[in-house]
Amino acid sequence: MTKMRCIQMSLAVALCIAASIVLFVPASAQVYPSRPITLVVPFPAGGGVDAMARITAERLTVALGQQIIIDNRGGAAGVIGTRAAAKAAPDGYTLVMSTSGTTSINPSLYVNPGYDPLKDFAPIGLVAATPIVVMAHPSFPAKSIAELIALAKREDKLDVGTPPPGTENYLAAELFKAMTGINMTIVSYKGTGPLTNDLVGGHIAVAFNTIAPALGNIQAGHLRALAVAGRARSGLLPDVPTVAESGLPGFEAAVRYGVLAPAGTPRPIVERINAELRTIVSADETRARIAAQGGEPLVATPEEYAADIAREQAKWGVLIKKLGLRVE
Repeated sequence: MTKMRCIQMSLAVALCIAASIVLFVPASAQVYPSRPITLVVPFPAGGGVDAMARITAERLTVALGQQIIIDNRGGAAGVIGTRAAAKAAPDGYTLVMSTSGTTSINPSLYVNPGYDPLKDFAPIGLVAATPIVVMAHPSFPAKSIAELIALAKREDKLDVGTPPPGTENYLAAELFKAMTGINMTIVSYKGTGPLTNDLVGGHIAVAFNTIAPALGNIQAGHLRALAVAGRARSGLLPDVPTVAESGLPGFEAAVRYGVLAPAGTPRPIVERINAELRTIVSADETRARIAAQGGEPLVATPEEYAADIAREQAKWGVLIKKLGLRVE
């Protein structure tokens, strides 16, 4: 066999080996993304979660070069859609818009939610938080948290409005009761809209409500913000103190929004989406759009988001167990 013949055979063998390697490259190692991505929103269209999801999807579509398709799957306070997302293929083509309710409350509230946030999902990153605000009708005599507590202790009766049991707002009111020892009756509404309307109309004097539906009324003087329940003051209400500043150290409650992928999603995909999210949320245009929805931008690494979920789940789990709240 000539030297040239040997070289030709060696080249042929090398090409065959290379071709076989290409044929058996796993899907996760191929260029991502190569087709549209579904973002499950476990709540109906038109609400706060949907709004944050659409802001995120629009910018991610540009960043990733593939369409992000919104799939609204509402029901059972986010359980149905989140459960479906947990069972999706872990290939980066199904994501879910999560809230602190779906990740940190439902696992303790529901007897069998059908998913475990930290076992069945790979946290990708946070997007925003919507502050919960203790707000009152202008006629309400208390103008601060200290005055509210004093009033409740003096009269031994106070009606406080919140959205439905199990929501972050409802549990914030329960946490307030537990930390202050005051006697107040929680009046739950079907949603933040009806609650805001009754608050403006004076049918209920004080409420634990999210900022979005009430911000215009607060700015117009139709409602008074007593305190923000977040970790820090809200950029939307910079002059309003936090509940912690107002004499209740350690009190914190907010609705957080983030993005999860099914557990087992390749780490390079998680890191790619996280990097894009951090860039998107840091952009002035996105920050302005989040603020218009009553939210405040948040950024986090996957590890920071996982730690946030675990911390919030532990806090609300203790309270839910203490209150004996369970949903079948």
